[in-house]
Amino acid sequence: MTVDARYAVVGHPVAHSLSPQIHAQFARQTGERVDYAAIDVPPEAFADFWRTGPGRGLAGANVTLPLKGLARDLVDQLSERAAEAAAVNTIIRLDQHRLRGDNTDGIGLVRDLERLEWPLGGRRLLVIGAGGAARGILRPLLDRGPASLTIANRTPARAIALAARFGSELVPCALTELGAAGRFDGVIHASAAGHAVGLELPATLADKDSWCYDLSYGHAARGFVTWARAAGARTAEGLGMLVEQAAESFFLWRGVRPDPAPVHRLLSKEQAKSHE
Repeated sequence: MTVDARYAVVGHPVAHSLSPQIHAQFARQTGERVDYAAIDVPPEAFADFWRTGPGRGLAGANVTLPLKGLARDLVDQLSERAAEAAAVNTIIRLDQHRLRGDNTDGIGLVRDLERLEWPLGGRRLLVIGAGGAARGILRPLLDRGPASLTIANRTPARAIALAARFGSELVPCALTELGAAGRFDGVIHASAAGHAVGLELPATLADKDSWCYDLSYGHAARGFVTWARAAGARTAEGLGMLVEQAAESFFLWRGVRPDPAPVHRLLSKEQAKSHE
């Protein structure tokens, strides 16, 4: 097959990424003749990768950990949402010399929550974590009009700084203060601290009428999902967000919006088999 453009996901490490599988499905579905690979790029080699290395042959890329901040500093243009998130997860090549950076994480999360029919408007929401993952999702969440949005972090100063960045719409909170925070309609885990068993949360944060979403998936989400299920809440992992943010990236590159639904079904089946 003749390829019209080449794309990749770049990160360190990146061999585990499902992005090549997702974008291959999108390409078949839309008839776009593109090639998509996973390329491991250490942080110290990231700039040269684009300036003089294989990146010069890419029409665009998804950027994953730990390169999102470096991508923000590298590109020539930033979308409004990438500037506000202070992180880039999607690079679009404008021409031989110029790159544009965007961030599709937040819109990916919101679209997956809408797919799940988990409401945001008028609801009391909690985001756990105040790092780059949290920054990328806050504006799209706020745009859906929640009644309140609390951001809790192990280090309170980071939550306070993030609230100052986004204005009075955010309520900063220390993790140790959550015991008095009451119940939330939705809890989003965006902190790397809970990837195993290191995150301890009050059972009072959620109940059977709440939903809980971890931006990670698989083993990395196990601790938070176990806690949420014990509280009786509905749970979901970030695999759906991964598909939705990929669909937005594909649209930015190709001008064609793929249908994420078949890819959701495929990956959900594969994940269920891996848990058997």
